[in-house]
Amino acid sequence: MFSTRGRQPWIADDWREAMWAYMGGICRNHGAVALAIGGIADHAHTLLGFKPTHRLCDLVREIKGGASEWVHTVQNAPWFDWQDGYSAFSVSASQVPAVRRYIENQAEHHRRVSAREELVQLLRLHHIAVDERYLR
Repeated sequence: MFSTRGRQPWIADDWREAMWAYMGGICRNHGAVALAIGGIADHAHTLLGFKPTHRLCDLVREIKGGASEWVHTVQNAPWFDWQDGYSAFSVSASQVPAVRRYIENQAEHHRRVSAREELVQLLRLHHIAVDERYLR
């Protein structure tokens, strides 16, 4: 998961699906498989399959950078930017359908809990120290 800079609601409804598709193309071009891409106005989730030779940080950099370039040029939104960093979790094959459903139902899901609150809950559930400075 990665968020827009300052969690601004910059991912517009009228081009959101096109951006997810574009991000899927970036994955394909780098030899990865986008099993699901989605989100809401202030963040994106990607469920990816990739090779052991891929470096996750490089793949995320390419996805974020390519999506930003697409938004700047195709959607004429030069202010658009992603926050630094991302959150990544591995998923067992048996959980792929549930994670795909979760990504596909972001709008409904986040009516109940914000993305930030959910990330904090997930990190704490797995006993990962939460440094609030990195959760803007």
